[in-house]
Amino acid sequence: MWYVYILLSIAFPHQEYTGASANLKQRIADHNAGRSHHTAKFAPWDLIWYCAFPDKLAALAFETYLKSHSGRAFAKKRLIK
Repeated sequence: MWYVYILLSIAFPHQEYTGASANLKQRIADHNAGRSHHTAKFAPWDLIWYCAFPDKLAALAFETYLKSHSGRAFAKKRLIK
């Protein structure tokens, strides 16, 4: 299984991060430990949404969509808050 997830920074509540991983628990631990260049400065992170996909290609396609302008609007309206 592959997972697409959305994180919210605890220290900076306006910062969100969308990602994909085959190992969700480990990936969140990596984000919180500062092992990801893009998220280290906004750690710690809280998982606010995730979805499982049967294969990598479907997960990466949905992650790409969520990072687009219309995907961010969809996430705000339907997935979070």
